[in-house]
Amino acid sequence: MKVKQYLPLIGLLCSLAAEAQDHLWTLEECVRHATENNIDLKQRLLEQETREIEANTARNSWLPNLNAGMGQNFDFGRSPSKDGVIVDRNSANSSAYLQANMPLFDGFRIPHTIAARRLDLQAAIESLHKAKDDLAISITSYYLQALYNKEILNIAELQIALTGEQVTRTEALVEAGKVPLSQLYDIRAQRAKDEVTRTEARNNVKLSLLNLAQLLELERSDAGFDIAAPILPDPSTGPTTDIPMPDAVYANAVALKPQIREQELLLDSRRRMLQVARAGYFPQLNLNLSYSNGYYHYSGAGDISNVPFSDQLRQNERKTIGLSLSIPIFSRFEVRNNVRTARAGILSQELSVENAKKVLYKEIQQAYLNAVAAREKYAASTESVEAGREAFKYAEERYATGRSTAFEYNESKTKYAQSLSEQVQAKYDFIFRSKILDFYNGRPITL
Repeated sequence: MKVKQYLPLIGLLCSLAAEAQDHLWTLEECVRHATENNIDLKQRLLEQETREIEANTARNSWLPNLNAGMGQNFDFGRSPSKDGVIVDRNSANSSAYLQANMPLFDGFRIPHTIAARRLDLQAAIESLHKAKDDLAISITSYYLQALYNKEILNIAELQIALTGEQVTRTEALVEAGKVPLSQLYDIRAQRAKDEVTRTEARNNVKLSLLNLAQLLELERSDAGFDIAAPILPDPSTGPTTDIPMPDAVYANAVALKPQIREQELLLDSRRRMLQVARAGYFPQLNLNLSYSNGYYHYSGAGDISNVPFSDQLRQNERKTIGLSLSIPIFSRFEVRNNVRTARAGILSQELSVENAKKVLYKEIQQAYLNAVAAREKYAASTESVEAGREAFKYAEERYATGRSTAFEYNESKTKYAQSLSEQVQAKYDFIFRSKILDFYNGRPITL
């Protein structure tokens, strides 16, 4: 009875598990899942939080600091009185104080430091965006590689089906005495080779799916993970002008891409830090506040009269307010060297900005040339596929009538399969390169 009671629940769990295994991941789902679970992104998020803390610390530099202290002294024989006179008495002195200090002017060190920390925080945010962009490109590459391997597996399955048909025909031809028995052995050997090729293709599909699943940080990356096969555009449709020119893509990318923005923000931060270093040449003005109090108790020879505790708290309290001015005269060239270091940091960061722009333009140029080459290769391989299909069809007819050997048939079939593989490779190569160009143009990667 208990088993029957839980049968509906067990059925529901089984159906949910089957549905989970049959779920096909889209590219958008892969990117979203990786963005939420990637370890590198989590580390960069922690770096961003660190920059936020540093910015908050800089903003709080304007606030006064407040310190408190207490002390207890025991003097035997000769000890100081509360008036500062040394007397022949034993004494006990309890003291307490509060001190506050607030900067009024520090050569504009604090405002420049606050601005620099804000720029560092914005640069960390752009660095996180850059990491997300890199992750999206990597996932797209792995995703397309898995789709490519699946199409190669389909080609291998097609080759096995074609060879299997020829094995059946060859057996009939051998029985009819039209071809020798050796051709049957040859075509069976070819079928065995095709099965090996299919096994390798199937393993490549599994490996590509495993690599993608590991990139997604899935806990069980080999448990029924699979991807959806979207309808992809045909590279042969549309003129070559559909591929945007590198200069036009770069003009958009240099204003949009986070890697450029990050380096520019870091440059602004270095310039602020130069002003922070120069603040060492200026005097510093601080506001000081303090409150102190104490209690004195005397014992020893002679008449001793101790003032009550409450009266001493009223009599001994001291309140102080004042200004302190510090004027730098000679700092062993520390300030000068700090300024020099800050200027060198600016020059170094300017080179980093220039290098980031050159790397970006180089990547765009390479993506453009690779996209054009892939489209041309796809066009050529499409013609090769058509020619190979006709050649294979002719070879198949000749073999079916016993007018050609198994070697000739296998050679034609192999060339046809090779042309199909080259076409698929060119297709996915073009799609990936064109998606990169779209990505640099500010459009998200979608399939």
